[in-house]
Amino acid sequence: MLWLYIHLPNLLLEHVNQDQAGQTPLIISAGSQGLVYQANRAARELGVRTGMRLKTAINLAPDLVVARTDSGREQFALAQQARWLYRQAAYISLYPPNGLLTEVSSLKRLYGGLTPLWQNLSQELDRRQLTGQMATALTPSAARSLAQMNRGQCTDCPETLRELAQALPIDQIGLPERTVKRLGKLGLLTLNDALSLPANEIAHRLEPETLQRLQQIHGTRPDPQTRWQPPLYFRQRMDFASDIEQMAGLLFPLQRALGELETDLQWRQQDTDYLKLSFHHRHHAETHLAIRTAGPEHQAVAFMALARIQLEQQQLAAPVMAMTLTVSRFMARGQPANTDLFGSESGPDEAWQALVGRLQARLGESAIKTLASHPDHRPEKAWTQQTLSKPGKISAHRDDHFPDAPSLPYRPLWLLRTPQAVHHLPEAWLAGPERISGGWWDGERVQRDYYIAQLKTGQLGWLFRDVSGGWYIHGWFG
Repeated sequence: MLWLYIHLPNLLLEHVNQDQAGQTPLIISAGSQGLVYQANRAARELGVRTGMRLKTAINLAPDLVVARTDSGREQFALAQQARWLYRQAAYISLYPPNGLLTEVSSLKRLYGGLTPLWQNLSQELDRRQLTGQMATALTPSAARSLAQMNRGQCTDCPETLRELAQALPIDQIGLPERTVKRLGKLGLLTLNDALSLPANEIAHRLEPETLQRLQQIHGTRPDPQTRWQPPLYFRQRMDFASDIEQMAGLLFPLQRALGELETDLQWRQQDTDYLKLSFHHRHHAETHLAIRTAGPEHQAVAFMALARIQLEQQQLAAPVMAMTLTVSRFMARGQPANTDLFGSESGPDEAWQALVGRLQARLGESAIKTLASHPDHRPEKAWTQQTLSKPGKISAHRDDHFPDAPSLPYRPLWLLRTPQAVHHLPEAWLAGPERISGGWWDGERVQRDYYIAQLKTGQLGWLFRDVSGGWYIHGWFG
């Protein structure tokens, strides 16, 4: 079996710095004494080095931006990287704080060999602006050690991989420091040196755990891995090196997060109509913003248009040090009715949903109304207005709750607010009578006989005669 390990030495730094221009010196500080844990290029150019005291680093770079290490944030960043790797390979194991392991034997045929797979992963790391050290090996532990030392090679040759593993320094394979010193006193400086001793001798002179570790790296003992599965929800966290005080400053990082969401929805073949933005403040409780679309959506452009409108209308409660995009509501994606074979044409429903979503975002959900039928025979009471208060699929076509058109009597498109008296009878009677009687239950009873007729002006009207014998026009046909 062939394993590939990706070591991300600057994961937390690049996670925090992902939306910065990279011109400002930035470091990640760790430890109670404030040592430099990671430093970006701008800081290194000023002489800041890993392991340096924080005071020294600030003297070298007065404009230095300092972010503290956070194990929870680092593990969260690692899980975000695992999500895109899961789209490339199904078997993934996480090695906090900055390592990803995947089995690649089954992927070589899919990608046409190890080299195309290696190139694809390298390009993805570059696109994400991540520093990645990759290595292949016949065992997970060997792949991890080679990647951490940056000695990995794009090869699946068993002989080459065994030579690389056997040459691993004994102090780079994860053994306790005390064990490394004892092996060094015995003159055992590489994995091959240690494995030259009989197994019972290693277990007797050192401890069984050391023998187990050496055999796992060599591949003579099983090394089970914990398989990682992506969560059912989507969550993308963006940490900022400096607090953001204006909503406009959140647009660029949000755009990148929405791009990740679109890729994830494409991979899932699902849509969503509800996004949640959480703003993390340093000295204030979290605040939230809900983004609703008028119907199922998956395109980052549509999400961004709605988010921009809502963000422009909001004010931050306090400066934002981090922002989280969460999506937990997913819907199966249906094939649009008006698309070509490749789905390049957007149908009228999609455009209608985008329009309604933008209007709701700008004017409020209660500002957009739609017409709906009302169970009443009286024409002036047979319809009502409804507020689009809940996101859902809005169709520009006929409501599916209406009966089929052939079973309905003809009705005018233009119904007058108040019927008007007719002083001259029509020249031609085309249809009728249609008797409508009702309203006795609410005190507004009507008894009418309706006709479709052509008036002397040539207009096609909808007329009725009531119980008093008077004639009235109630609507016009187009």
